[in-house]
Amino acid sequence: MRIAALQMVSGPVLDANLTTARRLLEDAARAGAELAVLPEYFCLLGHRDTDKLAHQEAWGGGGPMQSFLAQSARELGLWIAGGTLPVATGDPAHAHNTLPVFAPDGRCAARYDKVHLFRFDDGQTAFDEARTLVAGSGPVAFDLPSRDGHVWRVGLSVCYDLRFPELYRRYAADGCDLLLAPSAFTQVTGEAHWSLLLRTRAVENLAYVAAAAQGGLHENGRRTWGHSMVVDPWGAVLAVRPEEGAGVVLADADAAHLAALRHRLPALDHRRL
Repeated sequence: MRIAALQMVSGPVLDANLTTARRLLEDAARAGAELAVLPEYFCLLGHRDTDKLAHQEAWGGGGPMQSFLAQSARELGLWIAGGTLPVATGDPAHAHNTLPVFAPDGRCAARYDKVHLFRFDDGQTAFDEARTLVAGSGPVAFDLPSRDGHVWRVGLSVCYDLRFPELYRRYAADGCDLLLAPSAFTQVTGEAHWSLLLRTRAVENLAYVAAAAQGGLHENGRRTWGHSMVVDPWGAVLAVRPEEGAGVVLADADAAHLAALRHRLPALDHRRL
């Protein structure tokens, strides 16, 4: 199955971001991708953390972001993991940071609300997602039947989740063989830990990992690390975008290769805790 990780440098204008996302999704479809993964906050990175609250959508209510994803999936014949978008919680001051997955027929196949909320302060730069977000309640996985007949069990996560291996262990126990991690890593944390975390999650769970990222200097002055990539279950980086800016990273996930690795090293069967 060909996977596309889409890198963006999203800004504060929703329509402009959706236009860029559509162009990248079309590029992925033309390249033969079956699954396209958009980055965290693909729809909006505003000047302030609260800007996204003005765009939060009721879940399933036909808002512009959900409609865009459903229509794009249907028109392009793609599975689309929709980065994240702000979904209403009932409290206008807080939203869920939601990763929806849309099937090629336009239906929503899964919804994951980011569980772990990022907080960071190095004395110069500070973030605290809990000021505007409500954490999700737990893991979400779904089945993706690929064109070659293999049914991929896919576990969903977002960005900061990568630092919490217990989430991915839950996915391994659930039989997941592909893990998605749309992200918006800061330049500081990304340079230090991004590749390390992605490869570790792949190796310890003997699973493919696809990570679409924000990558570049945003209009709000924030710089994100990028380096969108796909990693195989042995920790090999199959494809990576080494430069900043919008683009598409493509790699093929091979079910036979995965099965051979898990047979050679049945570490998942050796768990005792």
